[in-house]
Amino acid sequence: MRRTAVIGLFACLALTGCSNTGSSTADAKPSPSKTVSKADRYLTVAHGISFNGDPGDDVLLTFPAKWCGALDAGHSVKWMFDSTGGGGLYPWGADWGTAQQDADTLVVAGVKAYCPRNLKAVADELRASGEY
Repeated sequence: MRRTAVIGLFACLALTGCSNTGSSTADAKPSPSKTVSKADRYLTVAHGISFNGDPGDDVLLTFPAKWCGALDAGHSVKWMFDSTGGGGLYPWGADWGTAQQDADTLVVAGVKAYCPRNLKAVADELRASGEY
């Protein structure tokens, strides 16, 4: 019987040593969350668009900074997309193009990722025009 008590004591000590009841959850370090870059967020939307042609990511990435600059200067999406006296910032190139609805989606994605301070104004303008 004494032997059973000793074995029981060792079993309890082993379980207590493996227990984690003494540590707090504050000591636990959270796993780092994956941060998605602005470029990746924007390009994810861009890759879902059917372009007439095949613009490269490097070309697509030139637009958001220009759009944000124009919006910060007080210009509208209509002005940015106007090639005859406006900003000339419609997303198209020599060998690729974009349908209007896709261009609107792209500008919203760019603004959302790069200058979200302008997102409400852009969304409001596009909704009011019936384009978005």
